[in-house]
Amino acid sequence: MTQSDIYLLERSAREAERLRRQVEELAGEARWLLDRLQIRPGASAIELGCGPYGVLDLLAERVGPSGTVVGLDRNEGFVASAREHAAELRAHVEVIQGDARATNLPRESFDVAFCRLLLVNVPRPEQIVAEMVSLLRPGGVLASHEADYLPHGCDPPSPAWDRLFDLFLAYSRAKGVDLFVGRRLHRMLRDAGLVEIQVNPVIHVYPPGHHRRSIFLDFVTNIRENLVREGFASDEELNELTRELRRHLDDPDTLVVSHLFFQVWGRKPVTDKQR
Repeated sequence: MTQSDIYLLERSAREAERLRRQVEELAGEARWLLDRLQIRPGASAIELGCGPYGVLDLLAERVGPSGTVVGLDRNEGFVASAREHAAELRAHVEVIQGDARATNLPRESFDVAFCRLLLVNVPRPEQIVAEMVSLLRPGGVLASHEADYLPHGCDPPSPAWDRLFDLFLAYSRAKGVDLFVGRRLHRMLRDAGLVEIQVNPVIHVYPPGHHRRSIFLDFVTNIRENLVREGFASDEELNELTRELRRHLDDPDTLVVSHLFFQVWGRKPVTDKQR
C-alpha cells in the first residue's frame, strides 16, 4: 500500500455506516459553514473525499438547478453509495472515483471546493489543499471542517482510554497521519495562497446515549486488526482495554469531550489581470 492509498480509519462497511450516521450528526455544522461561503445559484462545487454521502445534498441546495456539484472519493464502494444518493437528489450531481491529491480535473473549474474530516485521516494533507486551490477559479472559496484530537477525552480519566490513545497515536504516526492537523489548517490555506481566511472552532460534550459518545472506540475497532497484525498490541490486550473503556463510557457520570473541530475557509485571490 502506498501513502496515497492510506485512509486511517479504513474503508470498511463499518466505516461506511459510521460516515452515514455522521452526515446527520454534523448536518447543522455543515449548513452553518456552507452558509458562510455565500454560494450563489449556478455555481460549480466539488467535495473531495465525499465518502458514501458527504454534503452533496447541501451543496446541491445552494447551487440550485442551474449549478453543478461533483463528489470525489478514492474508494469504489463509497463512490457507488454516493452515486445512489446523488441519483435521489434530482440535481446536477456527479460522483467520480479519483485521488484527492491528483484529481485530473480541469484547473480553475470550480467556484467552491470543500472537504470534511479528510485531512485528519490521510498523509500529506498539504497536497490535497494544493489540489483544491488549483481547482478553484480566481475568487472561488475553499472550506474545510477538520479535527484536532487534543481535547478528545473523558473525565474521570481512564487508563484504558489513555493506553488506547497511545496506540492510536503511534499507529497514526506510523502511517504519516497527523491527528492534530486541525490547528494548522489555517496556516495550510494561507501557505497555499488563499486570503480572507476565517476560523470557527467547534467542540461538544457527548451525553449518555449519544451516538458519538463511543466514537473513539469505533475508531479503534476500525483499525484493530491492523494494530494486532503490525505488532502495536496483542488481541488479548485490546480485548481487555476495550471492555474496560466501554464500562467506563457506559457510566452516565463519565464526561466525554469531543475533538476540537476547526471550520476554516478562505478565498483564492483575483489578480489585477483577472479583474
